[in-house]
Amino acid sequence: QVQLVESGGGLVQAGGSLRLSCVASGSISNFNVKGWYRQAPGKQRELVATVTSGGTINYGDSVKGRFTISGDNAKNTLYLQMSSLKPEDTAVYYCNAFRPATLYSRAYNSWGQGTQVTVSS
Repeated sequence: QVQLVESGGGLVQAGGSLRLSCVASGSISNFNVKGWYRQAPGKQRELVATVTSGGTINYGDSVKGRFTISGDNAKNTLYLQMSSLKPEDTAVYYCNAFRPATLYSRAYNSWGQGTQVTVSS
């Protein structure tokens, strides 16, 4: 099972930027779907951004035009560039890696421990 470790969270002022990183213990190219999710206090976990092995990217409606997902296969790292941050972006951000079952392997759905992002007004 792949281990994921997020970093880069912190306290920022509204309108500022922050870059989150997710380092995988294995090759990031082995994941079918990689992405970022977030969960605010008292709220359900929601999609932020995902990218497939084929390069298809989708964003949650609330972050379109402000956040960008990218990766560096050489470093086995997934990134989330966050710009024009708003107080409503305050949440714990989680990295995710998913691979469906194949003829030879069981499916897995791995999550990192999360990193806190707090945006002040």
